[in-house]
Amino acid sequence: MDDALQQLTALVARLPGLGPRSARRVVLHLMKNRETLMQPLAAALERVGAELSHCGICGNLDTRNPCRICTDPKRDPSSLCVVADVADLWALERGRLFPGRYHVLGGTLSAFDGVGPDDLSIGALKARVLGDPPVAEVVLAMNATLEGQTTAHFVAEALEGTGARITQLAHGVPVGGELDYLDEGTLAQALRLRRPVQS
Repeated sequence: MDDALQQLTALVARLPGLGPRSARRVVLHLMKNRETLMQPLAAALERVGAELSHCGICGNLDTRNPCRICTDPKRDPSSLCVVADVADLWALERGRLFPGRYHVLGGTLSAFDGVGPDDLSIGALKARVLGDPPVAEVVLAMNATLEGQTTAHFVAEALEGTGARITQLAHGVPVGGELDYLDEGTLAQALRLRRPVQS
């Protein structure tokens, strides 16, 4: 195999859910569809690479800063949904399930991975909750994993005394499940049945 093809295959294999064999199939498909798929894909990747950035307010990825969600006047600024990663925000946005705004923590607490409270944007979250106007409700939309629930509990404690009502997703989200893999119906049910966090 040509060096350039080997490099492309190796890069594609690094994508989530793809191994070396799947990567070879993807590369072959791209090669067979150069004009209709490969060239537009390369142009889109170049454009996104040049224009994409993290929103300075919520942490979302967008070609604008602040992002489209933060600048949308139809969004309820008194309601804030806290997620671990951008993938979780996008999962909720697929079905337009949440009418408020978001805050991306940038991960979850994990002693195993060396992620502590200082590695997450909890200070910025608290500043947003106490901002003008203050946030009335904070929905903790964390994965139903040990790390997700530990993070939710830590964030709830950090927001005590802010005056905001702290809720979390109902456990219609399966234990061990990740938001990015759930369908809109399950996410809608979990948002509808959210409940106060017990400290």
